[in-house]
Amino acid sequence: MSRAFVKETAESAAPPERMVDDGPNLVTAEGMDQIRAHIARIENQMQSEANVLLRETLARDLRYWTLRQASAEIVPPAAGDTIAFGSTVAVARKGRTQTFRIVGVDQADAAKGLISFRSPLAQAVMGARIGDVIEAAEPLGEIEITEVR
Repeated sequence: MSRAFVKETAESAAPPERMVDDGPNLVTAEGMDQIRAHIARIENQMQSEANVLLRETLARDLRYWTLRQASAEIVPPAAGDTIAFGSTVAVARKGRTQTFRIVGVDQADAAKGLISFRSPLAQAVMGARIGDVIEAAEPLGEIEITEVR
């Protein structure tokens, strides 16, 4: 009988490791604070968690956040009118205005206006200044920089 369709016991399978991006791990000061808070929260949870599977998941997450903390490069706030990591930017594109801040991968949260420095939009505008118009590939299209702080 083939073992291809035999169910493995989930109780014995450790959770898969979390993916870690290649390249620099740039973070804002707030992003580093968030990483530290994740570590503290997980360490606290592990002290009282009795469920073996949940402990394994917490241990996996702790390994991830500890690695992210060790590899973090804190970038000071951007100054001036050139868009860089940490800048808050307002752009006009496709008939609407968007405002966002360029942050690290783990801090990114589009719903809060925080986009990763690795995102196509951040990559398109970094190095630009107020008044610049960028011709980016679709789906971004034409992007006009209206504010940088």
